[in-house]
Amino acid sequence: MSEASNRSMRGGANLGTRERQVKLKLIAAVMALMVTGAAGAQKITAAGATFPYPIYNKWFTEYAKAHPGVEINYQSLGSGAGIKQVSEGTVDFGASDGPMNDQQLAEAKVKVMHVPTVLGAVVPVYNIPGVSKDLNFTGDEIADIYLGKITKWNDARLVKDNPGANLPDKAILPVYRSDGSGTTYIFTDYLSKISPEWSSKVGKATSVKWPAGIGQKGNEGVAGMVRQTPGSFGYVELIYALQNKMAYGAVKNLAGKFLQGSPDGVTAAAAASAKTMPADYRVSITNAPGATSYPISSFTWLLIPKQFADPAKGAAVKGFLTWMLEHGESEATGMGYAPLPVQVQTMVKKTITTVK
Repeated sequence: MSEASNRSMRGGANLGTRERQVKLKLIAAVMALMVTGAAGAQKITAAGATFPYPIYNKWFTEYAKAHPGVEINYQSLGSGAGIKQVSEGTVDFGASDGPMNDQQLAEAKVKVMHVPTVLGAVVPVYNIPGVSKDLNFTGDEIADIYLGKITKWNDARLVKDNPGANLPDKAILPVYRSDGSGTTYIFTDYLSKISPEWSSKVGKATSVKWPAGIGQKGNEGVAGMVRQTPGSFGYVELIYALQNKMAYGAVKNLAGKFLQGSPDGVTAAAAASAKTMPADYRVSITNAPGATSYPISSFTWLLIPKQFADPAKGAAVKGFLTWMLEHGESEATGMGYAPLPVQVQTMVKKTITTVK
């Protein structure tokens, strides 16, 4: 073999070695980028309300898929826990269906602002074997069930409002939230507006001293207890009644109409009550005027620090909130919630820009 041929073979072998080295370096670089990207994923922690958990869970999952660099871990613990944890700085943001009061805001370790996300309805649910008819309830009747004044399903007042329902001579077991709950805040806010006795004896709060009944944790707990206990009565966010295929009643509104909870009824209540939304978004829309307004309606809020210790987290949360308005709101109605009114969305867009 000629020297020229030898040189050619050696050159080919060297070229093959160089190509392999280049490929190995490229593979190593790609793996390094993957490791760096995984390590650099922005992990955000949040906790709070069970009322909006179904839609929040959907949003956070969708957002993570569209933005692989951001992971939002939300724990559905109740509004009381959401307020407590964001106030103490143990989560990046909280969530509540009852707005923080002035004292809570003043005592929080971080400055917190309320960002409304969607609206929802709290509905009365019940389990009465043999009764398939949708029932009607007035606010006074609901209050008196929890005050221990209406104790039987065939109480004369319930029979009068539900002709033909064949209500049984059976004890009512009221079921309530045992944890600090925004759903409870909405429910007791409504009852306080309707019943003077409720207002003076129990009042409104995320946690109250219940005169009668048995407590369960979370919307999930109340829904589960009512489903498995004949004769029981409770209150849950509409989506939980729908998901669990539970019977839920109509509630008499301020105009004297019995309405079942629905996104349309919630939207009507918001339009009637929130024509002048306060700058801090802390507003009650229960017992709203209007023939089509569902009376136990409310906004639900994310509790967002005005300034994050880690600017990267602040930017990530701001990105999610922007996505929520642009993409998430359109999913609200299909899940039993109502989207924010357009004028409120416009306000929230401006609020989001102040997150740091």
